[in-house]
Amino acid sequence: MTAIRIPLQVQPMAELEWAQALEQVFQPPTAASPAESRHAWIHRAEESDVLRLYRKIRSSRPVPAPWWLRAVASGRLASRADGFRIEDRIHAFLSERSGWEFVPWASDGESGYWEFLPSEIAVSGHGFPTTVSATDRHDGWIDVLPAHVGLPPQPVAVAGPAGLAALVVEFEALR
Repeated sequence: MTAIRIPLQVQPMAELEWAQALEQVFQPPTAASPAESRHAWIHRAEESDVLRLYRKIRSSRPVPAPWWLRAVASGRLASRADGFRIEDRIHAFLSERSGWEFVPWASDGESGYWEFLPSEIAVSGHGFPTTVSATDRHDGWIDVLPAHVGLPPQPVAVAGPAGLAALVVEFEALR
């Protein structure tokens, strides 16, 4: 009798642990705000433990992670709580304006984002609405992606919630 060898695909434990850390258990599918969508281990565990695991797994390859964790790990943002505050301030401001909707699902590990729904209707063809998202791309922490069809344009860097408040009317006019 000859033995049959079946190749096994084994995921390293650190990668599995990270995937579980990002998993949004008990997340309402219709979270209406960033605060309602913070149910993963990375949102609840001791920040030092989250950073330790993130740095461990990131040392071998890039991994999905929310913008605020990348910013905290790089030393550009003081804490996870500061990241949450930025998201909450964006949400508080945009939720007071007509047409903006929070989208809780994003790429793996990322926080949600906000869409300006009237811009989606105005774009002909299969268009994408004006989108606001938090980012670690720059220290203003907010990017705006104008409404578009096809390949996305470069995001517009915004200087924090105050910058968003100053420019929101212009962003709403982009269609």
